[in-house]
Amino acid sequence: MIFKGGKKSTNIEDRTSSGGGMTKLAAGGGIGAILIALISFFFTGNLGSLVDVFTSGIQPASYETVNVDSQEYNEQKEFAAVVFAHLEDYWNEAYPASKGKYTEPQLVLFSGSVNSACGTATAQVGPFYCPGDQKVYLDLSFGDELAQRYGAKGDYAMAYVLAHEVGHHIQQQLGITDQLNYVRQRVSEKDYNKYSVQLELQADYFAGAFTKYLSGKTFEGQPILEMGDVEEAIEAAHAIGDDTLQKQAQGYAVPDSFTHGTSAQRMEWFKRGYTYGDLENGNTFKAAGFTNIKY
Repeated sequence: MIFKGGKKSTNIEDRTSSGGGMTKLAAGGGIGAILIALISFFFTGNLGSLVDVFTSGIQPASYETVNVDSQEYNEQKEFAAVVFAHLEDYWNEAYPASKGKYTEPQLVLFSGSVNSACGTATAQVGPFYCPGDQKVYLDLSFGDELAQRYGAKGDYAMAYVLAHEVGHHIQQQLGITDQLNYVRQRVSEKDYNKYSVQLELQADYFAGAFTKYLSGKTFEGQPILEMGDVEEAIEAAHAIGDDTLQKQAQGYAVPDSFTHGTSAQRMEWFKRGYTYGDLENGNTFKAAGFTNIKY
């Protein structure tokens, strides 16, 4: 993706200097460590509940923050700022006027750990969106984790993740988040997981629709999307499917515990978004038979 010299978002808060710069943090590998981390967050008041904070579906088992003074970090920061600016342009144009005024989210860059309206989180949680403050939180070291540990290489893999998180902001703006909170209080965890999957697949659809929009844009006469960018997003969607992650972690998958969708589902809904490029065809809840969620 062409990004150097592009327009950068001004809705960015850089907290990396307070996060430790080169601090190294690590946790045990596998799904067990992820669950332990999440249980700690959810039962100590940090990050609230699964409806209060939305992630891309992948949490690093270990990570090393980048040097905030390095050229690598500055390029990663510029890339995130340019992608976020494109997302602002897209959603200011695509957000339905019938739903009222669209409020842009903010991107918070952090290193190691961060405080949000949803509580305190470390980079173990992965990129996430907090409805409480309408901000997307990103530790830029996640890009290396995505490529090295999960094989989702290429810069557009990270663009897909950012677009997915902003998709959760759109759901909050459209009132879908509040509807899911209502459902969560009335169904079992097993049944709610099925709703959660549709929420995440819809965010993948929105990421695909954004990619379709970007495929028609140019910068200084050159297409912004480069050969292979769409495939990088699809590969990232595959890499962070619930079944793929669980099989990598423990050798088998537990469908009743899925909260983000299988690799096949995530790729399918991203592709649908890229094919249609609109909001009308992104009602994952209706497609799954959940008519109680209005879209």
